[in-house]
Amino acid sequence: MTPQTPAPGAMPGSTVRRILLGSQLRRLRESKGVSRQEAGYVIRASESKISRLELGRVSFKERDVADLLTLYGVTDEAEREALLQLARDAKAPGWWHRYNDVLPKWFQAYVGLEEAAAMIRTYECQFVPGLLQCEEYARAVIRLGNAGAPEQEIEDRVTVRMQRAQRLHGPNAPRLWAVLDEAVLKRVIGGPSVMRSQFEHLIAMSKLPNVTIQVMPFRFGGHAAEGGAFSILRFPEPDLPDVVYVENLVGALYLDKRDDVDTYLQAMERLCVDSETPERTIEMLDELLRKT
Repeated sequence: MTPQTPAPGAMPGSTVRRILLGSQLRRLRESKGVSRQEAGYVIRASESKISRLELGRVSFKERDVADLLTLYGVTDEAEREALLQLARDAKAPGWWHRYNDVLPKWFQAYVGLEEAAAMIRTYECQFVPGLLQCEEYARAVIRLGNAGAPEQEIEDRVTVRMQRAQRLHGPNAPRLWAVLDEAVLKRVIGGPSVMRSQFEHLIAMSKLPNVTIQVMPFRFGGHAAEGGAFSILRFPEPDLPDVVYVENLVGALYLDKRDDVDTYLQAMERLCVDSETPERTIEMLDELLRKT
């Protein structure tokens, strides 16, 4: 098996490198008929540890990868080196790790996936999605969710959010397709001046070639995503499945089983069909801007 390598200029982050390496080790193990228990014994680990490694949920030791490659009969030096280099690269911390004192581990995993995604589709029913927030709005939202936090922590969180959004302007910017419930635009966060800045920011962002924004209007009534906000991430690497991210107050769910992902994809497709067109959405934002 020849290891999959990312396209030039699209090197994935450490989170995705772990997932890529894990998926390739799983394919090698299965092709040799080796059980997870047998693989775990070779690297002095449990069957569940092998499962977590193959899912990319924990870090790899280079020695363990080398031992597993030997067990799986990988003797070609070029193939071994490519996979060992992937293991070394997967240890490289992302830029967001500098803020691990203010970012929970479950959210750091999302930032790593978002950093490597080629397409992000998101539905939001409470706030403007983080990637589309202006700085003033982001600060107001973060203060609401972190009452009593020191000012430096608030500013660090704002910095992370703004740095995440910068990727939308980069040379390898992902495609972002966002559907906002009308409640997001009507809920005043931070006061009228902040909302004006946010409406202006949404109008500006909607003009980027890689960004599409739609509004699900109140007049539509019930719709396909009554269960709440979610995001779907798609990656350029063919080995990686789509991942659905669903956040709650104390953590998040990461769903990658085909049936689960398909359910959310169908809901997203229905939302895009039923929501206002991108052109009408800009008109709505202009109207709100004039009234605020």
